Amino acid sequence: MNDVNVRYSDNDLQEFKEIILKKIEKSEEDLKLLQDSYKNGSGNGTEDTSPTFKSFEEGSDTMSKEANMQLAIRQEKFIRDLKNALARIENKTYGVCRVTGKLIQKERLKLVPHATLSIEAKRKQ
Repeated sequence: MNDVNVRYSDNDLQEFKEIILKKIEKSEEDLKLLQDSYKNGSGNGTEDTSPTFKSFEEGSDTMSKEANMQLAIRQEKFIRDLKNALARIENKTYGVCRVTGKLIQKERLKLVPHATLSIEAKRKQ
C-alpha cells in the first residue's frame, strides 16, 4: 500500500475482522483453560499423601497456579486488545499507525491483528 491511502477498504476490514474474531474465540478458550487450572487445582486425590512429599507438592502447586494466573492476565489483555481492534474496524480507523498516520502493512496486521504501530514507528520507540 502506498501512503496515499488513508484507510483500508471495507473488504480488507472484513478480512481482518474475520481473523480477529477467530483469534478472540481461540484466546477465550485458552483463557478458560488457564482459569480452570488455577481455580480448580485443588484435587482431592490420595496419591502422595506422605507428609514429606506433601510440602513439596503444595509449593509446586502454588507456583503453577501463580504462573497460570499470570498467563491468564496476559491472555485477558490480549483479548481486550483484539476487541479494541474490532472497535477500530467498526469506526474504520483500523490499520492506521497511531504515530505516523500511515497504513500499517497488511502482512503485519495478519500476524499481529491488534497492532497500532507500523514497523517504522515501532523501530523509533
